[in-house]
Amino acid sequence: MTTADIKVIIPAFNEQNAVGLVIDEIPSSLVSEVIVVDNGSTDSTYDIAKDKGATVLSEPVKGYGRACLKGLAHIADLDQKPDIVVFIDGDHSDYPVQMIQLVQPILDGQADMVIGSRALGQKEKGSMTPQQVFGNWLATTLMKWFYGTRYTDLGPFRAIRYQSLLEINMQDTNYGWTVEMQLKAAKKGLKTLDVPVDYRRRIGISKVSGTVKGTIMAGYKIIYTIFKYL
Repeated sequence: MTTADIKVIIPAFNEQNAVGLVIDEIPSSLVSEVIVVDNGSTDSTYDIAKDKGATVLSEPVKGYGRACLKGLAHIADLDQKPDIVVFIDGDHSDYPVQMIQLVQPILDGQADMVIGSRALGQKEKGSMTPQQVFGNWLATTLMKWFYGTRYTDLGPFRAIRYQSLLEINMQDTNYGWTVEMQLKAAKKGLKTLDVPVDYRRRIGISKVSGTVKGTIMAGYKIIYTIFKYL
């Protein structure tokens, strides 16, 4: 058990069949608060997360980044600020038990931000679509060319020092959230590290890769964001 104050933010949209499992699998001895941001769900996501003991916030305006920003606004209002913030999706595709592998390098002073890399870990067959795999490769390659980074993934499962997060000053409200964080971390000279995490098929249909529109919009926004910060 660590003495660091670690809070987890879970953006969730219509994840009633998954969000409870995610909360249950988060190592309770590791975190001080689990914050679920219900991003306009039309199912029982809010109630299930509440029943599981999470702090549940409502952000009715759709957008992955917007949900994450809502969670950060909640943290900003707390008297006691955390040492580390962890982000994880609410679809049960990541393994919350691997959270220690993300926060340990930060606790050891080896990194300011740690990305859970699906590219370095074991992926269940069918857990990532071909367009997801290609999109991640393209984005990380472009970042390497233009920013000199060594990222292997834009994985949503990540941990970052809270003070570093404040320095980055996140702004994106939708698909560009993960790449914005990684690019700004590079530009500010933060110590970053990719660690292997495993990945399984999500519960339910992806709001991004599960639709043609979502795939196109996400791809456009990610590439736009990469060039925006040059």
